[in-house]
Amino acid sequence: MDTKVRFAPSPTGPLHIGGARSALFNWLFARHYGGKFVVRIEDTDLDRSSRASEDDILSSLRWLGLDWDEGINVGGGNGPYRQTERLEIYSRYAAQLLENGLAYRCYCSEEELAAQREAQLAAGELVRYTGRCRDLSPEDCARLEAGGRKPVLRFKVPADKIITVRDIVRGAVNFDCAGIGDFIIIKSDGIPTYNFAVVADDHLMGINHVIRAEEHLSNTPLQVLLYEALGWDVPEFAHVSLILGKDRSKMSKRHGATSIEQYRELGYLPEALVNFLALLGWSPGTEEEVFTLDQIKEQFSLERVSKSPAVFDLEKLNWLNGNYIRHSSVERLAELAIPFLRKAGYLPDVLDDSVREKVRLIVVAVRERLEYMAQINDFADVFFNDPGYDNSEAQGILTQEQVPAVIKALRDKLVGYVDDLDEDGARALLKKLPKELGIGGKKVYQPLRVALTGKLSGPDLHHLLPVLGAPKVIVRLEKALAAVG
Repeated sequence: MDTKVRFAPSPTGPLHIGGARSALFNWLFARHYGGKFVVRIEDTDLDRSSRASEDDILSSLRWLGLDWDEGINVGGGNGPYRQTERLEIYSRYAAQLLENGLAYRCYCSEEELAAQREAQLAAGELVRYTGRCRDLSPEDCARLEAGGRKPVLRFKVPADKIITVRDIVRGAVNFDCAGIGDFIIIKSDGIPTYNFAVVADDHLMGINHVIRAEEHLSNTPLQVLLYEALGWDVPEFAHVSLILGKDRSKMSKRHGATSIEQYRELGYLPEALVNFLALLGWSPGTEEEVFTLDQIKEQFSLERVSKSPAVFDLEKLNWLNGNYIRHSSVERLAELAIPFLRKAGYLPDVLDDSVREKVRLIVVAVRERLEYMAQINDFADVFFNDPGYDNSEAQGILTQEQVPAVIKALRDKLVGYVDDLDEDGARALLKKLPKELGIGGKKVYQPLRVALTGKLSGPDLHHLLPVLGAPKVIVRLEKALAAVG
């Protein structure tokens, strides 16, 4: 039997870290075993679902490099792939359960159910539906409907039954039906509940492995009951751990951005995010931490997925992403940098070749310092804005006695400079200055940095000079000379 898995997001917002990790694990499992990966949309939350959220989720999956073999926007023989387009299918199987005496109409109002819950809590009992409408006669149903009540459809949970879920990650997990209570499968508006729709969809689409977040474990016994009642094979389940923040609390915005789109907008690289997500709960069994998607796919197995909660460590993600930045082509990084520099007002809307080359040189100058591409604006001002010398640290450096001679020495070398000042040329030119001036390197390079940037730290001078170009370097040196009198 071919492996077939699915990712079935609800389009009620962007693709979050937890959902992306679930999608990745399903994709990796399918690709490792040569199976199929299905993406479908669970949009039965009519008030909160939107096509905009659906588009965002699908765009994020593609950006991460996760393709699917069947499903939304791809097609296949088991569609439609939105639940709201499958209502007739759910209605048909609900009618089958009703006809076989495995489901019944329930007319309890919200007020009656709330009173029931309060009474159970007061008595210290398990909160569950008591089966009040289980034995209504056809006459009772007709009378209630004539009074304006719209029924839901409830599944009859068998009494005195233990359901054992053999989970690939968690092992055998037992659930006592006595604590479940008859649950709703079709709401009064005809919309199926999650547990009913997901079982029908998974069966009809041939899903034989269900890999999802631990929070769905409590839904699993309800779904097993439905599989058995409908005479369908139960798939294998694997529930992956929760994702916690570094403080071991449930992940939230205070631990970092929570959606894939936010990381994309900050200039994270998709391969770094995939690498990071894979390590949230899965281990390769070695100390290695940097993997390509192909390498992870080759090594992935559910047996190496941990039961323990995964910890979302933003510092580790930033370290990983910085590593990927340093191993990416300058041309790719320059394209990624352009929107950030443009948004900061440093670049025009239309870029000529000279401006693009300047961006490329800036990337070369600062890439070692970047954890994600939005940070390029933290370093960009020195390339676009003339320096000021009004801070005490800068003034302290520029008032050293050797500074005028140092500034004049570099200025004189650049006056009349006709060749493009590339990195190698700038490095060679700068290297000569200490020996020619007869003073230590620190007393040469630190004043030059302050003269050109107004700061005590920043990009290496041999990177800075080619970006500015000889004419602009001379202007800034003259300004610094004027500042020191």
